[in-house]
Amino acid sequence: MTVYESILDAIGGTPLLRLKRLGEGVRPRIYAKLEFQNIGGSVKDRAALSMIRAAERSGLLKPGGTVVEGTSGNTGIGLSLVAAQLGYRSVIFAPAATAAEKIRLLRAFGAEVHLVADFVPRSDPGHLANRAAAFAASTPGAWLAVQYDNPANPQAHAESTGPEIWADTAGSVTHFVASVGTGGTISGTGRYLKQASDGLVQVIAADPEHSRYGGGNGSLKYTEGAGHPLHPASKEDIWPEAFDTVLVDKYISVSDRDAIFTARRAAREEGLLIGATGGTALAAALTLAETLDEEHTIVVVLPDSGRNYLSTYFDDHWLASLGFLEPTTPEGTIRALLTTEPAGVQLVASDLTAAEAVVELDSRDVAPDEPVFLVLDRGQSFGTVHPREVVGVVTLRSLRGVEPASPAVTAGIPNRTVAAGLPASEAGAAADPESGAGAGVAPKSGAGAAPEVIAVLVDGRIAATLT
Repeated sequence: MTVYESILDAIGGTPLLRLKRLGEGVRPRIYAKLEFQNIGGSVKDRAALSMIRAAERSGLLKPGGTVVEGTSGNTGIGLSLVAAQLGYRSVIFAPAATAAEKIRLLRAFGAEVHLVADFVPRSDPGHLANRAAAFAASTPGAWLAVQYDNPANPQAHAESTGPEIWADTAGSVTHFVASVGTGGTISGTGRYLKQASDGLVQVIAADPEHSRYGGGNGSLKYTEGAGHPLHPASKEDIWPEAFDTVLVDKYISVSDRDAIFTARRAAREEGLLIGATGGTALAAALTLAETLDEEHTIVVVLPDSGRNYLSTYFDDHWLASLGFLEPTTPEGTIRALLTTEPAGVQLVASDLTAAEAVVELDSRDVAPDEPVFLVLDRGQSFGTVHPREVVGVVTLRSLRGVEPASPAVTAGIPNRTVAAGLPASEAGAAADPESGAGAGVAPKSGAGAAPEVIAVLVDGRIAATLT
């Protein structure tokens, strides 16, 4: 039995597991790197220890100091764990939408947690990174980890994760698959594997469907920790310095649905309880495997445990409330009330005036009472939209009922979101499956009475309407 003198010695050295049931029917070997077996429960333990040790060596973090970071959870957990062991105070700024389990873990390790708005322009003082930076700057003895730009983040994986994979596969690995958040894991591990193999190992980035990394428009997602969303009002698209994009040979885009249900498959078919970031990577690995043969070996990183998401990805009620889970037959559900397949809704930029919106909608021949969603502007005129990117709902009729120069949102009509798989009776009930999602604006004076618009959620995005 291995004996450790410190809990920090239990970081790293995670096993590889051959995926036989999920890999059944494909020709290459698929191995999963079980990073949730790190002592803090995720791959981020490696980076956390590496960054703190580097800060100590450079004199940026001194005895009695405070470790500060803005993080969606796992890096914060790793930092707070290491800080507790080494006697530092830890202060973590986390997005308000972070899974409740992660917040509880942070506090369990003694971290002081501040929940902040998680989708504002990068230049906004309330942005996660800016809140953390401001706190660190005003706190004597504080050190800001800056995981997205800290070279000790990818270095941790160049020194540990990469060598472990190379040794455990006896140099037979041909493809390395990982999701990208900060870029530290894929960059450090990928760099080592390419060097060790004389450039033969292919590095595959598994990326959420709308992430900017893989060429998406940056809209919101449900997969915590992976991808690169971007608020449309951001002045520039800042990518992490920890992410070496040159190392990536291919991006594979994975939808929220595929990420979540691949994670659930892993639990039920392999006994692996993993998060949706791992589901993203695993879905990409399975897609990749379809193109390879017996001569290839895929290693995929599973970053954290599904224990962090029992209230979300593994909760049927949560999934049903967002339209990810529906009955096998649509009879008696909201979906049965739809007259066409839910393919999308009319979209218009939320910053237009009423007159500008009228001109735009007239050019599309939109019917007077067809619901139109005022959204954060991503240049789309029709499609699905994440409910948290909706500012309000209007119609041509309501727009013509307000002052032309007034903001289009003043013509807002009542609306709420209901998932496609819920009982049809929900169409007449005042229930919103995701607090604050898609909340509309009450009609203003002169806008005229309008029926309530029911925005129908399919796979977490508004895809149709009922009125």
